[in-house]
Amino acid sequence: MTDVTTGATDAASAASLMAKPEPQKNTNSPWPGPPGMIPVTNGQADDANIHARAYLDSLLVEMRIIDAVEPDLATEIIGKKYTSPMTLAAVSHLNKVMPDKTRKPMQEKVQAAKKLGVLNWIGMEPDDEYAEIVEDAGPTVRIIKPFADHEQIYQEIKTAERLGAVAVGIDIDHVPGTDGHYDVVDGIPLGPITAADLGEYAAQTDLPFIAKGVLSIQDALKAQEAGCAGIVVSHHHGRLPFGVPPLAVLPEIRDALKGSGMTIFADGSLMSGYDAYKALALGADAVLIGRAILPELLQDGSKGVEKKFAQLTAQLREMMMYTGVSDTSSFDPTVLRRV
Repeated sequence: MTDVTTGATDAASAASLMAKPEPQKNTNSPWPGPPGMIPVTNGQADDANIHARAYLDSLLVEMRIIDAVEPDLATEIIGKKYTSPMTLAAVSHLNKVMPDKTRKPMQEKVQAAKKLGVLNWIGMEPDDEYAEIVEDAGPTVRIIKPFADHEQIYQEIKTAERLGAVAVGIDIDHVPGTDGHYDVVDGIPLGPITAADLGEYAAQTDLPFIAKGVLSIQDALKAQEAGCAGIVVSHHHGRLPFGVPPLAVLPEIRDALKGSGMTIFADGSLMSGYDAYKALALGADAVLIGRAILPELLQDGSKGVEKKFAQLTAQLREMMMYTGVSDTSSFDPTVLRRV
């Protein structure tokens, strides 16, 4: 058994994990749209999502039922109140993937978040399309790519401010491409992010600035020093080959940032309210839910997201009640046991 606060693993557990057969390679996309528009990973040993899922499934839960009550999920995130610590993760380009061109999944997701009273994130979209997406939006975080042209980053920050975003941030984990050079997305070159760059981006805005894609204490501390108000502990759906599970490093990042006042978000294979519970217990202030609602969004729009989110909420509430967690400020990592 493993102490989840230290990450120590006994030899039997490690041997058991090593003995598992390697998954069969499967890169066939279940998603609509051009190949790669919605990324699909390969299921091989270098696929960080495989390890994130295995880590989540290895975390079991004690029962602490005496004195338990129905929990209150209301959560304050960067100074604003929401109905849940679960937020709708940043996605991009979904309006381009649907065969039915009358559908606008990006706007449908916006409307679902607004009706649910939860924070919504939006990923890479050009300014004009971003403006259309958020025209009738609730609280929104805009995440920007690390463009080689810094002026484009500054412009997108200003657009987010003008259109009422509650926070803005950057994908710090989307620098390398699979060819070993800086990545290119939609024909737009990306570039490196230095600590000085990050500080300059944060200084460009009065909005809270978020570094998305932190997977080490070192980067967490650099984000703090740069003036970021928050971080997302994440490997961006497995961009990093053999990436450590976000929840495996979350407790030590939480400890390193203790007293900083920074908001810590987490994502990475969170497919249920039970998964969200584990991330919150290990130190996340809030979590990003993406792939768990994507099929429902693409199939049934806002109503599908609302229905799936209700299911996730029921699971989170159930687990909180079983473990005596009455509100979202009362999670306790000692309830988790790794086997």
